[in-house]
Amino acid sequence: MECRIGCGACCIAPSISSPIPGMPDGKPAGVRCIQMDDANRCKLFGKPDRPEVCRRLRPEPAMCGSSRDEAMAMLARLEVLSAPR
Repeated sequence: MECRIGCGACCIAPSISSPIPGMPDGKPAGVRCIQMDDANRCKLFGKPDRPEVCRRLRPEPAMCGSSRDEAMAMLARLEVLSAPR
């Protein structure tokens, strides 16, 4: 599966605990990554300072669904399910 152009759900919905350039403490769930451009694309894509967690994340139907709204909802649900209890 290819990334949906302009989606950006994986850069907004989940929390990222590792440092991101411009966000040294990572980012909370639901917060737009500072490294996203106006077209919802990663400004660090293909660069060595892109966080490992972002490099490893790959689009797949179970995460992305069939629309951006579906992806946001699915990723938000995964975030809740993976939160420490």
